[in-house]
Amino acid sequence: MATLPESAGTDVVGAATPGSAPYPVVVMDAAGCVVELNDAASALLPGTRPHEPLSSPAWLAAAHHAGTSSEVGGEIGDRVFSAQQSRLPDGRTAWWLVDETAYRSVVAELAAERERTRFLAEASSALLASLNLDRCMEATAALAAEHLADAALVIAPARPRKLPLVVCDQQGRLTRATVSAKPETVPGLAEALRGFPPVPSRWIDPATAPDWLVPEGFGEVGSLVITPLPGHGVPAGALILLRRAQQNAFSGSEEAFAGLFAARAGAAMSAARLYAEQNAVADTLVRALLPPTLRQVEGVDFAGGYRASVDTELIGGDFYNVHPPGEDCPETLAVLGDVAGKGIEAAVLTGKIRNTLHALLPMADDHARMLRRLNTAMRDGDRVRFATLVLASVRREDRDVQLRLTSAGHPVPLVVRRDGTVEEVDTEGTLIGALPTIASRTAQVRLAPGETCLLYTDGVTEARGGPLGDTMFGEQRLKRALAECAGIPAAAVVERVRMLIDEWIGDGRHDDIAVLAITAPRGAHLSAVDGTTRGRYTA
Repeated sequence: MATLPESAGTDVVGAATPGSAPYPVVVMDAAGCVVELNDAASALLPGTRPHEPLSSPAWLAAAHHAGTSSEVGGEIGDRVFSAQQSRLPDGRTAWWLVDETAYRSVVAELAAERERTRFLAEASSALLASLNLDRCMEATAALAAEHLADAALVIAPARPRKLPLVVCDQQGRLTRATVSAKPETVPGLAEALRGFPPVPSRWIDPATAPDWLVPEGFGEVGSLVITPLPGHGVPAGALILLRRAQQNAFSGSEEAFAGLFAARAGAAMSAARLYAEQNAVADTLVRALLPPTLRQVEGVDFAGGYRASVDTELIGGDFYNVHPPGEDCPETLAVLGDVAGKGIEAAVLTGKIRNTLHALLPMADDHARMLRRLNTAMRDGDRVRFATLVLASVRREDRDVQLRLTSAGHPVPLVVRRDGTVEEVDTEGTLIGALPTIASRTAQVRLAPGETCLLYTDGVTEARGGPLGDTMFGEQRLKRALAECAGIPAAAVVERVRMLIDEWIGDGRHDDIAVLAITAPRGAHLSAVDGTTRGRYTA
């Protein structure tokens, strides 16, 4: 608020003359007649004469007659003034008129800028609240229609002859559509979708707007703004603002502000699109790395269980797989392994090992040769990475199951006999990927119906927990648990081991855990109907 200088008030009060005052000054008596006015007041109020009642401005005359002691204000022509009074010793009143047009314009502009800043902050929060691209497009259209225009359209980057868009009118109704149209039919749209600077709205004839651009029931378009939605490296789309013919056309400042909003909206949409692309890639990779769902293969029961070191992750450094017999591999090959490291980096290496083993399936009749080839493949990279694993070649012989087991630096498999006896398989070998040459020893095991061979990673025996929270589960506890699993199916054995480990760990930290059970079913062999092909087995 502008104020009078102290010297000006003293001049009037003391000298009772406004002639030298830098502001328009009108001196009136108690009846409201003008006693005198300075040159500035005469120029401002040309119809005012001394010794006549003040008639204009009416708001000043009314304030004087009412005896108002506070500051008043109002318009004089196209400008805004405030009036401050000084009581003179002889009972007259001097009214000082201060031009506040520029001040109030600045105040209004400051308030508008604060409102715009508040809106941009709220818009940023709303746009970043979701990494879903469709929701970001809808939020952009809704915010623009509510605060910037009578209707808004958000158009995603053009597909061949297709324009995906979201439309929002001022009532907040959202509509999603895909129109068959060329962006070149709308002036400035093709350029905006490519990320070029916007075309000024005054260059766009609203009458050229195609029907698909105008919401149903909108009426005549008075003006429109087309601005790009900048993204991270590539454009995120385009924003179109529509205003009805009855409204004022978009001003330059409004177009500039629309560009600021579009920059935030484009960044949010670009982040959502990037997240969606990366999430799709991650989902594809994770699906390829997830432990498979196991089932009965060639009359042998297989069951597996896995728990990553971090409960929020799905994959890690432990893995297992079962390869059914094929033309080059007459036996089922089961693999369980443990890669050095944790998380996604270790999971990528498990994927490499699984793919390499799949390619080496024709060599599955010779475990030592297969492991040597795998060791060579793992040592080809620049970084030294190693893993331990167990190979198990499985085939059904009448009601029994014959196993060939080879350990490569891995905990030895355990066999649960029908009487509850738990045996260690006599196999050992060198871990894979660390040394140029490796050695291994293969063991033969025969499972009678109801007997199980359990393959497991060291995450089982090294799991820390218990009453004190820092005691390892250990091999002896595992053997005692398996002794209670005699004669039960493979899935039940896995579930029993997992339940005990989970109880032991509680909420404590742990390594990746993987178990794989191979069980000879307690069932009977059924001959094939035609008497020539292989029959099937009942559980």
